[in-house]
Amino acid sequence: MGKKIALACPCGKGLYADCCEPLHRGSPAPTAEALMRSRYSAYVLKLSAYVVDTWHRDTRPAELLLEDDTTRWLSLDVRQCSQQDDSATVEFVARYKINGRACRLHEISRFVCQEKRWQYFDGNLIEQ
Repeated sequence: MGKKIALACPCGKGLYADCCEPLHRGSPAPTAEALMRSRYSAYVLKLSAYVVDTWHRDTRPAELLLEDDTTRWLSLDVRQCSQQDDSATVEFVARYKINGRACRLHEISRFVCQEKRWQYFDGNLIEQ
């Protein structure tokens, strides 16, 4: 059996196997920030089902197809987190490229915790 290669997590916080991979495999996120980071990593890795599954049912799209998306995600910067028992906000900046053009997404995301699972509810974009 070959050696397992330790890969950096796309979210920038450690190794993928210890960071976002367990969440992608079904473990609940311990915090809203952890869920937000795992969702960013899911966009990078084109894990459409995970993104939809972690989106609150009242606001999620019917489907999301990331497989053909040409966005190249570059980095994630979590600016601020505020978490209560069953709600939270996470402010972040995600940098990416589309067709070679550099862009950034600055958002304050809202999360809710239902049945001991954090879910993305919605977000407000911060204009540049």
